[in-house]
Amino acid sequence: MAEKRHVILGAGTAGINCIRTLRQLGDTGEITLISAERPYSRMVLPYYLNQSISESHTETASARQLLAWKVKTVFGRKAASLEPGQNKLKLDNGEEVEYDDLLIATGSSAARPPIPGAEGPGIHTFWTLADAKAVNKQISPKGHTVMVGAGFIAFTCFDGVLGRSGKVTIIEVAPRILPRMVDETGARLATEWLENLGVRVLAGVRLKSLQPVDGKTRLSFEQGRGFTADTVLLATGIRTNLDWLRSNVSWVEGGGLKLNQGIVVDEYLRSSVPNVYAAGDVAETRNLVTGAQEVHAIEPTAQEHGRVVAANMAGRNVKYAGSLLMNIVSVGGLDMASFGSWDDGNAEAITGLDPRRHAYRKYLFRGERMVGAILISPSKETWLENDVGMLKGLVQAGSPLGGWKEFLRKHPFEIKKPFLAARTTAALIPRTTLGAPTPSPRA
Repeated sequence: MAEKRHVILGAGTAGINCIRTLRQLGDTGEITLISAERPYSRMVLPYYLNQSISESHTETASARQLLAWKVKTVFGRKAASLEPGQNKLKLDNGEEVEYDDLLIATGSSAARPPIPGAEGPGIHTFWTLADAKAVNKQISPKGHTVMVGAGFIAFTCFDGVLGRSGKVTIIEVAPRILPRMVDETGARLATEWLENLGVRVLAGVRLKSLQPVDGKTRLSFEQGRGFTADTVLLATGIRTNLDWLRSNVSWVEGGGLKLNQGIVVDEYLRSSVPNVYAAGDVAETRNLVTGAQEVHAIEPTAQEHGRVVAANMAGRNVKYAGSLLMNIVSVGGLDMASFGSWDDGNAEAITGLDPRRHAYRKYLFRGERMVGAILISPSKETWLENDVGMLKGLVQAGSPLGGWKEFLRKHPFEIKKPFLAARTTAALIPRTTLGAPTPSPRA
């Protein structure tokens, strides 16, 4: 029997983890990797910006590693169309690539807001390595950097900006910062922390235009006075890289491939075309807590997706339990995390606040089951990483806490005892992707 032809579209976290896992499982099929970019980690770009790592350290799979995996690479190309009935993928240069199974892991792109001047000189996004290089050239310790947007995406690069820019201003159209990650109390703590660092925070303001003026950018607002900046970073959202598929309206609507927010997949991460898989930012999968079909554009989900797809390409028939929505960022030394249904208005909330320490906990319960959580504490608190992991585990496991729920009401900063009492680790081990921890990348 001829070896399978695996085609991986996208060299991000999902795509590279799929390739790595295929080889770890002993699959000897032909692998072709197609990507507009070479493999690198988006998560380390802030460290590249603050110059603590070089460009080479952003790589997730070197040329030597791809060669060792016997991967045929097609870099600098994008997909143009798909012919699932003929198992053919057409690229933007007209080349056709045949496959036996295909993974679509094309990721997402930064979305620029519909503001006059948003495409102008000196206006950057921070989503790709090319973006990071452009910002790196412009940002200055004597300059003023304005970040437009104060959500999770903005704060993934904030520490890098803070370390390189003389003055930083954050603008957010919502009434508070991080509106999709933490509640009002969490946002207030973060705002106070930022202001103590000398960062200007403007929430509830609407940007009207961006105009180049004498080598700088003038920001005008619908209300209030404008000002100028040396560098402007737009962090106002992302969009899935699926335009090339949505343009194939005839066969998509004819049942060739089901699209919603992303590519709709089943519990094996197969699309409505059985030999076409989707993973990462373009895959619409099950929310582990609510059961709803959603796109979770986060690194851990992409990593798990890649491994599950690889197992199924290799004939293992592995089901994906679902994705836990989570966001973890450092805001200038203040660590912030939220998990699951942290904003469930119908859940019972247990909170703990220590304003002196800038420490906050919020636990959301449905009955005895924790369905969401918020954690905020200074990074210097040595036990913090353990608390983040334990909270994630409690929400992910969904085990009834019984009387430990009342314990948390009295002792909201003591998560270890409920974590151990609920035997959380024992509950999670059987659910580990492929029955084993994800191995460390070896590039």
